[in-house]
Amino acid sequence: MRDAYHEELDSIGDGLVEMARLVGSAIGRATTAMLDADLKLAESVIEGDKKVDELQHDLEARAIALLARQQPVATDLRIVVTSLRMSADLERSGDLAQHVAKLARLRFPDRAVPHDLHATILEMGQLAQRLMAKAAEVIITKDVDLALQLETDDDEMDLLHRTLFQHLIDDRWKHGIETAVDVTLLGRYYERFADHAVAVAKRVVFLVTGEHADNLQQDLPTEIQPVTGSEGA
Repeated sequence: MRDAYHEELDSIGDGLVEMARLVGSAIGRATTAMLDADLKLAESVIEGDKKVDELQHDLEARAIALLARQQPVATDLRIVVTSLRMSADLERSGDLAQHVAKLARLRFPDRAVPHDLHATILEMGQLAQRLMAKAAEVIITKDVDLALQLETDDDEMDLLHRTLFQHLIDDRWKHGIETAVDVTLLGRYYERFADHAVAVAKRVVFLVTGEHADNLQQDLPTEIQPVTGSEGA
């Protein structure tokens, strides 16, 4: 009975990894659809979000069943409760990728992103995908040090977001209000996606240590303390 119980706990972790990989792929493909005005690709991202939702619903059902049947305590309880929270972060990440794809679809056959911002949006999309890939690795390895690195990595997304905003408020902006709104939304989608990847990693820290990641970072010696200050967190 206990072997089956721990197999079920492991399967919840596997479901989280699959969700992370799906949403990481989704944000990458949505970015390509946006920049290339690829309607077919955008539609596939939009449709694919159903799989993420199904995985979350399945994971929630299994986690609640475990709580009801096994009444886990200590570390096992922390695994179940933290997994539920991570699944919510990952589901929201999938929604954000879908938002990017929907904007690509809305503006088709035109492109929502002006040519002079293509490189910035591409970099944001690629970084979002890398952050989620690292979050998936953290779920698998339970590597606390790697998890704590994600917030520092997220500083790069915050910098890109500020760069995007600086373009929007520049007096030389010539792309109109509608495009400005589109770009503002895109920047927010990528920033929030990155924040959810960081949140997933922080939850793994709590799962492993029983301590909140922010507390662990404060306890680090100053000379090795990660650089923080994420504006979007």
